[in-house]
Amino acid sequence: MKIGLFFGSFNPIHVGHLIIANTMANCTDLEQVWFIVSPQNPFKKNKSLLHEFDRLTMVEKAISDNYKLKASDIEFSMPKPSYTIDTLTKLSERHPNHEFKLIMGEDNLVQFENWKNYDKILEYYELYVYPRPNTAEHNFKIHPKVRFVEAPLLDISATFIRNSIKSGKPIRYMVSDVVDEYIRWKKFYL
Repeated sequence: MKIGLFFGSFNPIHVGHLIIANTMANCTDLEQVWFIVSPQNPFKKNKSLLHEFDRLTMVEKAISDNYKLKASDIEFSMPKPSYTIDTLTKLSERHPNHEFKLIMGEDNLVQFENWKNYDKILEYYELYVYPRPNTAEHNFKIHPKVRFVEAPLLDISATFIRNSIKSGKPIRYMVSDVVDEYIRWKKFYL
C-alpha cells in the first residue's frame, strides 16, 4: 500500500491540515495518509505545545469519519526530538509491505537540506509537496524524487488559532466541530 506521511505537531489540527491530507489521499496515487504526531519538532521550541496524547486525540477526532486518514503515535516511543529519517526507518521496518511517501509544504522543502540525513530520505523515499505562496527559490524543483501536488492554499496557522482562543475569539470553521468542542471541554490554550 502507498502511504503518505504527514508530519506535524498538530497543535491543534486545523482544516488546512485536513484539506491537504484529503487532497493527497484522493488526488494522488496514495491509498492512505497517516498523520505522524510529533512530540517535539527539532526546529521548534514551543511553550504552548500540548501533551502529545492530547494532540493525538484531536487528530483522531478530526479524521474519525475518513477511512483514508489515520493517526500515528510512532514517534511517542522514540528519542526526542524526533528526526524524520529515524521515523521513516522505523515505519519501513515495521511495515515492509508499505511504500511510504513524505508529504510536506514547499516552505519546508526550502529548508530540507538542514534536515538530518536529508540525502538518505531522498535516496529511499519520494516527497509529495504542496506549493506554498512566496516560497524562496530552492534546488529541489526538478529533483526526480520530488513530486508537486496542487492543493488548495489556506493560510491558517495553529498559532493564530491558539491566540484566538487566548483572546476569547471563536475558532469555528478553522478547526472541525469535534476538535473545537474538545478544546473548549479541556480548556486548552487559555
